[in-house]
Amino acid sequence: MTVNDDSFTSWKNREEIAESMIPIIGKLHREQDVTVLVHSRSLVNKSVVSILKTHRFARQIAGEELSVTETLPFLQTLTTLDLGPSQIDIGMLAAEYKADSRGLTVEEFTAEAVAGATGANKIERRDGRDVVLYGFGRIGRLVARLLIEKAGSGNGLRLRAIVVRGGGEQDLVKRASLLRRDSIHGQFQGTITVDEANSSIVANGNTIKVIYANDPSEVDYTAYGIENAILIDNTGKWRDREGLSKHLRPGIDKVVLTAPGKGDVPNIVHGVNHDTIKPDEQILSCASCTTNAIVPPLKAMDDEYGVLRGHVETVHSFTNDQNLLDNYHKADRRGRSAPLNMVITETGAASAVAKALPELKAPITGSSIRVPVPDVSIAILSLRLGRETTRDEVLEYLRDVSLHSPLKRQIDFTTAPDAVSMDFVGSRHASIVDAGATKVDGDNAILYLWYDNEFGYSCQVIRVVQHVSGVEYPTFPAPAA
Repeated sequence: MTVNDDSFTSWKNREEIAESMIPIIGKLHREQDVTVLVHSRSLVNKSVVSILKTHRFARQIAGEELSVTETLPFLQTLTTLDLGPSQIDIGMLAAEYKADSRGLTVEEFTAEAVAGATGANKIERRDGRDVVLYGFGRIGRLVARLLIEKAGSGNGLRLRAIVVRGGGEQDLVKRASLLRRDSIHGQFQGTITVDEANSSIVANGNTIKVIYANDPSEVDYTAYGIENAILIDNTGKWRDREGLSKHLRPGIDKVVLTAPGKGDVPNIVHGVNHDTIKPDEQILSCASCTTNAIVPPLKAMDDEYGVLRGHVETVHSFTNDQNLLDNYHKADRRGRSAPLNMVITETGAASAVAKALPELKAPITGSSIRVPVPDVSIAILSLRLGRETTRDEVLEYLRDVSLHSPLKRQIDFTTAPDAVSMDFVGSRHASIVDAGATKVDGDNAILYLWYDNEFGYSCQVIRVVQHVSGVEYPTFPAPAA
C-alpha cells in the first residue's frame, strides 16, 4: 500500500468516526441541552467534514492536530453521565487528559472534569426566553440566524417577532428572502417559508411574527403572546436611556442595543465586563464591533504586561451608512463612493474602552479607514507596555489565552502564513490574533487583530443576551482564571 493509500484510508476512517459523532452530539443537545465544543467551537448541527476541519484547526492554536479518535471516547462517556444544561469542550478534555499523570481512565477523568454539570450540581433546564428584534438589517438578520440555530434544544432563547417599518408589495417575501440568502454569509442552514396570512416567517419550525410599526409606542407585544421578552434594537436610532426606554412596552422586560450606548447606558463587551450587569438593569448596549474586537486583547495584554498607552488604527470594511456612489452625506467623506475609495473616518472605539474596561488607566487613541471590502476588518493595536518582552513570549501568551482563559470565546489565534480578510468571514470570535503579523520590540508591541465586524459581533450580542436571560450555561472543563 502506498503512502497516498494510507492517507486516504486514514481519512475514510476519520470520516466514519465523525459520522458516528453526529447523532450523539444532536441527542445531547436536544435532550439534555448540552452543547459539545472543540476548543470553543460548537459541533452542533455540523457536517462530517466540518467536524473534521474543526478538529484539524486545533493545530493552528494548540500546535498539533487533534484527531476524532482522541475525542470520541470523551463524547461517548458524556452519554453515560447525568448531565444538566452546559457546554462541554471535548477538545479541552482530550488535551487535559493527555497532560494528566494520575493514571485515571477516560471515564473517571471525564466524570471529574464535568462534575459541576452532573447530579446534584447540574442546572435545571429553564423555560425559553422570548426575544424580539427591532430592525432587520445586516446585524438583525445575522442575530436571527444565530437565535434560530440555538433554538434546537427547545430551551434558551426563542425568537418570537421582528419589528420593521411597513414596506410595499411582497414585503414579507423579500424579508424572508434576505434571511434565506446572504451575499457574504451564504445560505441559511435550514428551511424558511412565508405565512402571509399570519404575517409570519417560519424558519426551521420557529414561527416569527413580523410586526409593522413606525415607532415603539405603536406595539403591545402581549397582543402577540410575547411576555418578559428581551428586545434587541438593531436600528441604532435611539442610543441613550431616554430613547431606548421607549421600547419598554407591555411584554418587553429588557432592551439590548447593537451600537455604542450614550450617557449612562452600560456598554458591555462579553467576556470582559458582562458580569457587571446589574440584575435589575433594563437597558444596555453591546458597544461596537471594533470595541468588542480590541477590548479583550487589551485586557489580556494589560493583565500580563501592563499597558501604559496605546493607539488603534482600524481598517474597516464599508458599511450601509456610506454611499454606493458619490452623493450627499451629512458626515465628512462618507458621501464618497464606498466600493471605490479608502475613506478616512472617525471611530469611537478607543474612547469606548474606558466604559468597558475602566480599570485600564492608559490613554488609548484611535482612527479608522473604511476600505472597499464588504466584511471583515482589522484592528492594528500599537501598545506601550509596562515591561519589556519578546515576540515569542507575547505570541505564546496570546495562544494560551485563546485556548485556556476566560477570554477564549473572544480571542482566537492564527498562524496561517497567507491569511487574508475573507478567511475570517463567519468567525464567531470577537477578534483573531494574527501571529505572523505581530511585532514586538522591547516594551512596544503591535498586534494585528482580524474581526468579522458582522458575524463575530453578532455572536457577542447573543452571548450578552444569553447572560442577561439566564441561559448562558457554564463551560467544562472550566477555563483557567
